[in-house]
Amino acid sequence: MLKRIYLAASLLFIAGTTWSQNIYDSTKIPEALKQDAVAVVRNEEQFYDYKSIGSGTMKYKIAITVLNKAGDPYAEFAEVYDRFSTLYNIKATLYDGFGKKIKDFKSSDFKDQSVASDYTIFQDDRVKVLNVVSLSYPYTIEYSYNHDYNGILALPSWRSMKGYHISTEKSSYVFQRPNNLNVRILGSKDLKTDSALVKDKMVYTWTASNLAAYSREPLSTGLDKLISWVKIAPNQFEFDSSKGDLSSWNSMGAWIAKLNEEGDLLPAAKKAMVQSLIKDAKTEKEKMQILYNHLQQNTRYVSVQLGIGGFKPIIADKVAQVNYGDCKALSNYMKALLKEAGIKSNLVVIGNGMPELNKDYSSIGQANHMILVVPSAKDTTFLECTSQNYPMGYIGYDNSDRNVLMVTENGGQIIRTPKYRSLENYQKSKTEVDLAEDGLAKINIKMSYANAQYEDNLGSLLAEPSEYRKRILSQLQFPDTELDQLKITQPDKRNAILNEEIAFKTKNLLTKGGDKLFLVVNQVNRKEHIPEKVTNRKTDFAILFDYNDDDEIVYTLPKGLTVEFLPKDVKLVSEFGEYHASFTQEGNKIIYKRSQTMTSKKFPPEKYNEYVDFFKKIVQADKSKAVLNKT
Repeated sequence: MLKRIYLAASLLFIAGTTWSQNIYDSTKIPEALKQDAVAVVRNEEQFYDYKSIGSGTMKYKIAITVLNKAGDPYAEFAEVYDRFSTLYNIKATLYDGFGKKIKDFKSSDFKDQSVASDYTIFQDDRVKVLNVVSLSYPYTIEYSYNHDYNGILALPSWRSMKGYHISTEKSSYVFQRPNNLNVRILGSKDLKTDSALVKDKMVYTWTASNLAAYSREPLSTGLDKLISWVKIAPNQFEFDSSKGDLSSWNSMGAWIAKLNEEGDLLPAAKKAMVQSLIKDAKTEKEKMQILYNHLQQNTRYVSVQLGIGGFKPIIADKVAQVNYGDCKALSNYMKALLKEAGIKSNLVVIGNGMPELNKDYSSIGQANHMILVVPSAKDTTFLECTSQNYPMGYIGYDNSDRNVLMVTENGGQIIRTPKYRSLENYQKSKTEVDLAEDGLAKINIKMSYANAQYEDNLGSLLAEPSEYRKRILSQLQFPDTELDQLKITQPDKRNAILNEEIAFKTKNLLTKGGDKLFLVVNQVNRKEHIPEKVTNRKTDFAILFDYNDDDEIVYTLPKGLTVEFLPKDVKLVSEFGEYHASFTQEGNKIIYKRSQTMTSKKFPPEKYNEYVDFFKKIVQADKSKAVLNKT
């Protein structure tokens, strides 16, 4: 039995002509796999031979049938390599809808290009790329390649599904390692693993077959709870002349600390500059603010991905000379500035825009960013060192409320970043509307945005004035809008708060109905889109962040215009949030107040239609109309 398992693993990538002949006939795809799919994984075979702590070989083969134009991106080939790996035996074959071979692609058909982006100036990663074009659908593309690694920090993972709207007919992953070379395996719930000891090799196999596609659902938090997946992490590693232990977050932090030994030393001139900058500062906070301002005003972000440089910061001395660096370099440079000021800080490894670090499973692939923390028993401060705009202490909602790795002299320590709560992520507005007898409305809006809502609106502050104006006009939606004033500012660079002022005129505020005039009372922050209900929803859902909106509008009516009807107050309370709206009249004024508070808590799929019903009530309340009479 063991011999048969080993033989199957060894022969996994031997594909003869008989096997491939018409096997990709798209008419043979089960109808269930075409439902909601733009592409189908016909066959995927992934084999990885983990030979030693510093070497391994991947053999990979995949065939994908593209059903329509929306599936074309799945036909693209892109495999990254660098000076520590070799990519070879790359092959590709195109088949028509009936599985008949159309073309074999040559090695010269694959483009070899740098991975470097506009903000990357040092990177040795390269990528082999092939973009396949087919004039008819469906079609099938088959790729295969070998990839040798000389230096290993991470091991390949596997997912039974490639994403939304793509089904899987067959997929497998075989991983083998020497029996004396241990790894840590993390898998999805109920993952079935076949394992066997064959001579001196441990062989693991995971398979999946006939998995129907999942549609992308509104506010989805992903497919991980629905599909099979496995992650494998090494305990010891060897990469670019560096050896270390990744078996725990503590040991991983110790390795990062060692990489940075002697890396936070500043040249004498820079030390003198620090002392000059902080000479009048009376508190530690003041010193931090001065040095953070200096960092933002005098450095810029560029990515550095050269071998171990992808993990080791450029030394502070070098950053002091060139005034640029990546997230690691700038965080380390800020650490050096603070050290000179007598303030202790620690580097922090974080997954930006990724799931938070799994505190019980350490691995390199869970993080992609570095920030800085200044620990304090009463007021710990996190610093995002790559932004030239964020105030000190604001790290962005993608970095908030998550497990991160703090690097200390005693190794790594899992800590948690601050959560920006709904009342901190606020939008506040006060609006005055003066209505004239001829129907002309003069509207003055004053808005404030904080934290996550500051971040969402920061683009307006940084935009060209013409682009900002165009954006506001599209939001106002009145065809005759005449802008009198438009301004957005950040009055205090120390706070994540934006102030916006908009003044405009329109004659389209009121609508006529017989001898009545109708006024949609909420003219500032109106929700108009109702999320679509989903039958038999599969995925959990959540909004991006907690938030609170508080709005007040005061309408001043002219002589000759009276109020006949005001809507009733509205109060909505649910586990998703709260909504309150009130409508009052004081003399010739209508006063409208609105408050909406929402939570970013993750909810199970069966709650989604309840969420839609709650939001529908908000949309209906936001459309409430007052009835006015001419006298």
